[in-house]
Amino acid sequence: MNTRARSLVRFLAAASLAALALPCAAQQYPSKPILMLMPLQAGSAVDVMIRIVAQKMGENMGQQIVIENQPGAAGSIGAERVKRAPPDGYTVGVLNDSILTMIPNIRQVAYDPVKDFVPVGVVAAITWVMVVSNELPAKTVAEFVALAKSRPGKLDYSSGGNGSPQHVAMEAFKAATGIDVVHIPYRGATQAAADVMSNRVQVHFGAVSIVLPYIKDGRMRALGVPSAARSPLLPEVPTVAEAGVPGFEWRTWASFVLPLATPGAVVERLNAEMVKAVNSPDVREKLIAQGLEPIGSPPAMVTQWTQDGLKRMRDIVQRAKIQAE
Repeated sequence: MNTRARSLVRFLAAASLAALALPCAAQQYPSKPILMLMPLQAGSAVDVMIRIVAQKMGENMGQQIVIENQPGAAGSIGAERVKRAPPDGYTVGVLNDSILTMIPNIRQVAYDPVKDFVPVGVVAAITWVMVVSNELPAKTVAEFVALAKSRPGKLDYSSGGNGSPQHVAMEAFKAATGIDVVHIPYRGATQAAADVMSNRVQVHFGAVSIVLPYIKDGRMRALGVPSAARSPLLPEVPTVAEAGVPGFEWRTWASFVLPLATPGAVVERLNAEMVKAVNSPDVREKLIAQGLEPIGSPPAMVTQWTQDGLKRMRDIVQRAKIQAE
């Protein structure tokens, strides 16, 4: 056998061993702790959601799941890190639709939301509510719109950063109502919501999971829920559409993704564990109590919702004239 033939035989043998090793590795997965990279602030709605689900997944898999928060640039810094991570299933990205569909429509990012990640599944959706400072006289959405129109450019609203869901939601609301309120971006949604209580900002679109305690103890006022139906956690609060802005809705979601080239068997295992955890009665109860809607989807839903969301957000960004700040 000549040298070239021997080299070919060695190559084919190595390739065969590698192919056999993949199913074996997948069967052994996970054999060490899994890192869930959270590109958003601790205490955010997505953070609350994932900690509930990840704890159950870790219990079921018999392996520790470590959650690391890396906020910055409204989540795009963490998304880039997920993209560069080894494709072995030990770095799982927690990306919401802001990172996948909103930010890429506002500024250039170093990742393609459709092509640069392997989807695992949509975990849950987030319910939102419009809140105002108690120092404002407005008791309804209509009263707030009238007040804002009487004080153009004099009222401030907070968000978790440029391109965040809070930012895009309020800009869409501004476009729908013709009001002029000033954007005050924060480095995360938690402080952005909290500053409504001190009247540092006067209005905010916040996740129910974050602002519900403040509403319940009277530290801020809820005006409307931007959903198709009222929230069971705030049954006395009308939808924004009921309150005078027909057709206005705002709902977001969060998903698990992996770096490209992650083995299919690993993706299947993570999806199965995520779905199992989300459908556990105790997890569902905890999620719903936080104003979160359990979903637990197959991987294809992430791709479809991302593609649909990119188109929808492009329209919102253009109509509201949202620009990078």
